[in-house]
Amino acid sequence: MSLQAQERESIYVEASYTYGSILRHNKDVEHLIRGHPKGFILGYNVQTYGAERWQQAYNYPDFGVSMVYQNPQNDILGSTIGIHGHYNFYFLKRNLFLRLATGIAYAENPFDIDENPNNNAYGTHILGSSYFMLGYSKQNIFRGFGLKAGLSLIHYSNSSVKSPNTSANIFAATFGVTYEIDADKQQSYITTERFEEIKQPIHFNMVLRGGIQEGRVIGLGQKPFLVVSGYADKRLSFKSSVHLGVDFIFAKFLETEIAYSAAAFPGNGVTGDEDYRRIGVFVGYELHVNKLSLIGQVGYYAYYPYKFEDRVYLRPGLKYYISKKVFAVVTLKSHWASAENVAFGVGFKI
Repeated sequence: MSLQAQERESIYVEASYTYGSILRHNKDVEHLIRGHPKGFILGYNVQTYGAERWQQAYNYPDFGVSMVYQNPQNDILGSTIGIHGHYNFYFLKRNLFLRLATGIAYAENPFDIDENPNNNAYGTHILGSSYFMLGYSKQNIFRGFGLKAGLSLIHYSNSSVKSPNTSANIFAATFGVTYEIDADKQQSYITTERFEEIKQPIHFNMVLRGGIQEGRVIGLGQKPFLVVSGYADKRLSFKSSVHLGVDFIFAKFLETEIAYSAAAFPGNGVTGDEDYRRIGVFVGYELHVNKLSLIGQVGYYAYYPYKFEDRVYLRPGLKYYISKKVFAVVTLKSHWASAENVAFGVGFKI
């Protein structure tokens, strides 16, 4: 980062109290909805002023890290504490903000067949965590101190790395204070009248991603999976690209589940000879934010020899451009509200 960019940034910290409820997103979590979760969010934020093009394009957002602690007032679930990277995007003369955050969390009391069999939400201590916050912020009201309030949705899931994984969603109200460390330094926003337009041809991309997962049946074990994807992308503007491609999916947990289903339920029509591999076609959208991108893809299994969840699948994720031709990617694959896996991979743009 250039010296000019460093001079065009300032820091503020925040502390917010949260109070909310666990949402009934699945009938299987009804027994976990007890009391009202309480917690706090601590944040470190870097304010931008337009030294780079992406900052101006997104109305001078903040970026930073935040820690989220939640006590669900429920001994079955136990407390969670997580660390996240986040962006704050501003609207309505910078009074309204939207925070997008993702990271990992530690669950105090996950599922244990002997000691905690009723926690079907968290199958592991380590969980994926993300949260969204929409609210009002007024900074530097008095000597660097400001106020913020809003609503947040906090999600915890291990993405079926290990069963069970019903997951939990906490909807909470937040109220807190902010402190601007550089409040005595006057900063002005940079506005560039005209930028060079983005003109790129259609590119072809290859992506290899994989991980481990466990199926719906507890105890069948964790199995590796591999996804080989090829897709064309077209850059529409500085912010946006669209995708069209195909996935070749090798999910070994399905092989185990097919064998189990054939042996345990001989009347369900599964012979045990079904192919565990699948082929999907997908369309997608990519939102470019500096070197980081938010991606969302919707796929359909064209080759679907064994019925597992729906034929339509969703794949939101993050992409980070290491260079113009190489990128790292992490994605969550789900069938609507049911997560199938989290995948880590690398891609190449041709």
